[in-house]
Formats: sequence, C-alpha cells, structure tokens
Amino acid sequence: MLKFVQDRMNVALALLLAIAVARLWVQQIGSSFWVDETVTVFVVHYGAADKSLAVAPQVPKSIYYGVAWLADRAFGMNEAGYRVPSILLSLAALWFLGRIAARLIHPHAAWFVAFACFGLKGLNWEAPDARPYAMGLCAISAATLFLIRWLDSARAADAAAFAIVASLIWRIHLIFWPAYMIFAIYAIVRLWRGETRVGRFYAGCVFAALAILLTPVAWEAIALNRQARAHVIVGEPKPGQLLNAVQWKILVECAAAAWLFSRIGPAKTERSRPGVSALFLAAAWWLIPPLALYLFSRYTGNSVFVRRYYSIALPGAALLVTAIAAYFVPKRQWKYAAALLAALVLAWYGVHPERWPGSDWRGAAEAVNALPAGTPVITPSPFVEGSWPVWRPDYPLPGFLYAHLSVYALHQQALLFPFRASAESEDYAAKLIPKLLSTKRFAIYGGEQNVRFWQGWYLAHPQFSQWSARDLGNFGDVEAVLLAAK
Repeated sequence: MLKFVQDRMNVALALLLAIAVARLWVQQIGSSFWVDETVTVFVVHYGAADKSLAVAPQVPKSIYYGVAWLADRAFGMNEAGYRVPSILLSLAALWFLGRIAARLIHPHAAWFVAFACFGLKGLNWEAPDARPYAMGLCAISAATLFLIRWLDSARAADAAAFAIVASLIWRIHLIFWPAYMIFAIYAIVRLWRGETRVGRFYAGCVFAALAILLTPVAWEAIALNRQARAHVIVGEPKPGQLLNAVQWKILVECAAAAWLFSRIGPAKTERSRPGVSALFLAAAWWLIPPLALYLFSRYTGNSVFVRRYYSIALPGAALLVTAIAAYFVPKRQWKYAAALLAALVLAWYGVHPERWPGSDWRGAAEAVNALPAGTPVITPSPFVEGSWPVWRPDYPLPGFLYAHLSVYALHQQALLFPFRASAESEDYAAKLIPKLLSTKRFAIYGGEQNVRFWQGWYLAHPQFSQWSARDLGNFGDVEAVLLAAK
C-alpha cells in the first residue's frame, strides 16, 4: 500500500514540476531579449573575433556561445529558440542537485530541493536566460555531485569527471571562480573528519590536475583583470546588499514552514539528520559566491557584485533550505513536504510571475519604427564601454556597442550616442540641433537613464521651448520617447 501511495506521489510531483517549469520558466521565453542577450546573438552571428569586441574582450570568453550557436542553427534567430538550451541546462541542474540531496540528506529529498529552487526568484530569472548562467548552474551542480561520489568511493572515474566538469566552470564565465573555493572547503572538511576513502595525497593530485586544467584560464583572467575598471557596471556594494544576496529570508521562511509541517505528524516521528560535512557544503555553496564577490568588489574597487554573477550560489541556498527542513520533516513524509512546498511556490510566484527581466527592446524598436518615415532616432549605447573615444558619431555598424540594433533593427535614421555624456558627445548633440529642428520631431530610444538625460538636455535649450515629449509606450527599463514641436 505504501509503495502504491509513493508511486502516485511521484506522478503528482512530476506534474507539479511540469507546471512549475511551464509557468515560471517557459512562459517567458518568447519575450524580448534583454540587452545582454542581444550580445549573445551578436557574438553568434559575427563571431568572437569581431573587431568591435576588442573594447570588451571578456564578453566572448565563454564556451556557452557554442551552445548558443547550435540553438541558432536549430531554431533560427528568435528569442524562444535561444532560450531552450538554458531551460534544458536548468532542468539538468535540478537533476544533479536532486541527486546531491538524495545522497547527503534523504533519498526522497530530491523533490524538495527541486521545488526549493523554484522558490528562488533569481534562479527563475536565470533559468531561461540566453546567457551563460544556466550553464554555470548545471556545471557547478554536476561537479559537486561528482566530487561527492569521488570522496565517497575513491573511484578514478568520478575523480576524472569532477576535474573535467569543474574545469569548465571558469570557462563558462570568468566571474564563476568562487566555485573552486566551495570544492576545496568541502574536500578539506571530509578529509579532516575522516569521512572519505580518499587519501590526502590522492586528493592533492586530483586538485593539482584541476589547477593545471585551469591554468590557461587563470592567465587569461589575470590579463583581463588589468582593465576591469573600464567594464564596471555597478557601484561598490553595501553590507545590506550582501545580506539580501544570501537569500536569508527564504531560509527563515522554509524553516518556519518545515516546523509547521512537523507539527502535523506524530511528535516522535523519526527525522533525517544531515551530517556535518553536508551542512558545510550547503553553507559554503550558499555563502561563498556572494561573499567572495562582495569582498573582491570592496577591496579592489572593481565592483562585480551583480546578482547574475553570484547566481551559482542559488543551488546552495536550496540545498541548505532542504538540510534545515530535514530537522523537521519526518523521513516518510518528504514527498508530502515537497508537494506542500510546490503548492506554496506556485501560489506565491505562479499567480503573478514577475516579468523578467523587464527590458522590452523589441517593443520599443517596433514603436520607433512605427513613427513617420525619416524620423531621426537618437540611440545611446546601452553598454558601459560605449564612451569617448571608443564611441564616435560614425561608429561602424554592426558593432558591439549597439548589439541590440543587430537584433531589433531600426528602419529610421539612427543617430548614435554614447553610454555616458561627455564634452565630445555634448558638442556633437549641439551640432545636431539645426537638423532636429528642421524635422520638427525626433525620437530617443535606449536605456531609461540615458533617454531621460538626453531628453532633458535637449528640452533645456531655448530652441526647444515649444516642444513636448511623449512616451511611446511602457517597455520596462527601456525607453522610447518622441519629441515634437507643439
């Protein structure tokens, strides 16, 4: 009877998983590319060796573009096709993470940790993203599973699989280096506590082999770091941002929910008890990526404290939630607890899923193209590298600084502006005033802050005192504004 009930629970959980994937991941894959996704398309179509990428040499340094190239060949240049591989990689990451939870916490905890992932807003954003982050989530989850298996069995095949997969993580994204600190801490804890058949010499050899595999990437990362300041897109992080980054709220919420769940059953029901090393792994995976990037940003002045950069911590947060829940969830009720968690997640996020990531470049371009033919369109670069002297009014297209124009083409006359205003760009903008006055209308299309700056800059000139500005629609953090004579 128990087996029959468990089998039916597996079917129900699989159905809940399918609903979660469809509602929280798949439903948004047809939406407009956000600006970094247009870079993915640009690199696929023009190649990593394109001269315009020389200003941002770190951008094409990812093996992910091989996957994106295959998606382009299979589905063509469309949003959904480019995002399919990320969803598949995210599903694979869930599977690897489920195997980890089954080994370290309880054989039936795999479902619970999977639904805990859906409770992480950041993971739901990265899962369908046509960028390297889902691939990074998959790689670190797979490498962690192989590391656990190797430390459990001392088999050479698992050691080789760990070293090979782990060596890919830095090749997926140069900011994913904190992953190696997680692996080292977990291995040290297992060795120190004598919880492995692997000897210290054997462990040292495997990690040395991993270091050798990473040497070419390390030299490349060091060289690129010398110009890192030119690519900083965020300010120096504050302690409060670190606190939010570690997802502490979901830990408290899930612990409280697990405690309430435990009150339903008999008080003396046997619970799972994760080992110390399992707790160390979950805590390290949860904390190290955001903490390492926070400290790096604070002490080097080159801020890389961006949510998607420390997204590899998200599986660790889900694993830690599951480890905490193990102290409250009876051993025989893991699947029921997972079903309850799935229902809560779908009720919270599924009714009104957040529109991700809130950048409708496609809609804004369509609105601009619908204007009368010949309308000049001021188009600031959305990339921090797009400043004088790299930027110039006659910047050749197609080019990295305007990658979005290669994806969502403008049929109007594009007037290229930089990411940040400068004396040179303001001089150029002033020279355009006679031309803009003669057309009696022009549009500004780009990132919200840049559009508002240039809108205010022009309307502050007395020549435009009788002009008005009108938004062409709501496009998230993308703006399209028409300025016209009254």
